[in-house]
Amino acid sequence: MANIDALRDKILKLGSKQKIAAVLKYIDNDNDDIRMAAAMALGMIPTYESGMGLIELLRDPSPFVRATAANSAAEIHAKNCEEYLRKLAFADPDPNAKAAAKRAFEQLKDNVITY
Repeated sequence: MANIDALRDKILKLGSKQKIAAVLKYIDNDNDDIRMAAAMALGMIPTYESGMGLIELLRDPSPFVRATAANSAAEIHAKNCEEYLRKLAFADPDPNAKAAAKRAFEQLKDNVITY
């Protein structure tokens, strides 16, 4: 568990330093916590590439990862995530991920910045 926590902290630090290539390496990790950290880190980097990485995480099997990715997409105003958020807002089987996607979708609709 300590290794997971250390890796999660490393990923968040990479995000704060805008190291997108390094963060993207973790979006396919087997551990949900690591993918959640990657989603949070991408939410610190407002670029088109971050949005593309978040699209992958919006398709994640874990509802916690999907919810985190939705929040991050709204945080960076990722227009390229809007359609995926709309789908999740109406069709995600998990109520928490669905609610996060709906909030993020509404926020993107109201305040869109394109890259």
